Amino acid sequence: MMPPGWSELWSSDRTAQNAAYKQFMAATKAPVDWAYAVWDDVVAHLAASNTHDRAIAGQLLCNLALSDPEQRIRGDWPKLMAVTEDNKFVTARHVIQSLWRVGLPVPLRPFLLDAVSDKFASCRSHKNHTLIRYDLVEGLKKLSEDTGDASIRPLALALIATEADAKYAKKYSRLWK
Repeated sequence: MMPPGWSELWSSDRTAQNAAYKQFMAATKAPVDWAYAVWDDVVAHLAASNTHDRAIAGQLLCNLALSDPEQRIRGDWPKLMAVTEDNKFVTARHVIQSLWRVGLPVPLRPFLLDAVSDKFASCRSHKNHTLIRYDLVEGLKKLSEDTGDASIRPLALALIATEADAKYAKKYSRLWK
């Protein structure tokens, strides 16, 4: 059964949609018992024609990782990552900025860390690669702070060390001071 207010999340009425978005993003900062009831709908919206819907779906799916003991997100990862390559960079960036939340559950953390490392390396040819890299490193910082996982810092610093442009390496490093 869908949680109350679910249909408003995909509404064309932006006021209703934004209210629902705030409601569901707040609710999914902790585990919810309705995650699998909405899961397929969220995944389907990753490919919606509306960029706003794609961004919402990507962010919400990242949050739902806390409620995913079956680790379904692994199977849907390619669809989620496709949104990080969205034609509308703002849509992609909203999802990139949420990826770190997938690593909050301990069983998914190694998977997320590998995925972030891959994205950091592969985005070099993207015209906005410095913003993508910044968002990824910032996400690692948030994950480290939220979980207290000391193994994240060395990974972040190793990724930063691969940045050829000293100006950006310095910018990324400031996040870890």
